[in-house]
Amino acid sequence: MMVIEMAAPGVFIMFFGAAALVIGLVTGIVPSTPLWLQLLAFSVLSVASLLLFRRQIMRRMQSKPAKNVDDFVDELGIANDQIAPGDRGAIELRGTVWTAVNVGDSALTPGQRCKVVKVDGLSLHVVVDDSQQINGIN
Repeated sequence: MMVIEMAAPGVFIMFFGAAALVIGLVTGIVPSTPLWLQLLAFSVLSVASLLLFRRQIMRRMQSKPAKNVDDFVDELGIANDQIAPGDRGAIELRGTVWTAVNVGDSALTPGQRCKVVKVDGLSLHVVVDDSQQINGIN
């Protein structure tokens, strides 16, 4: 059952497999355990472990939700192109290349840091960021 769970995660039959292993170990240590007690213990252990641990395991298995592109406001990117004020170009933000519109008064040069001020669909509105330098590049 535990192998099946690895092949099809989220089914949660692993609790039944774990209960079967525990009951098998107990029966191996105390072979005179009656069948009715084994079945009762298996049922109780399966349901109890499912109720106690399923929520915690689900929380750990769920991936974190992806950030919405609207959350990019105030983040810093690097210009890939020369982008004059009012023009479009490409910037890199979080390892992805985005279409950007320079809404500032200064032109962006390749390698220059820019700040996202607005998100419009999949286009980022950016301005030159003069707050710090990255690796000696403005």
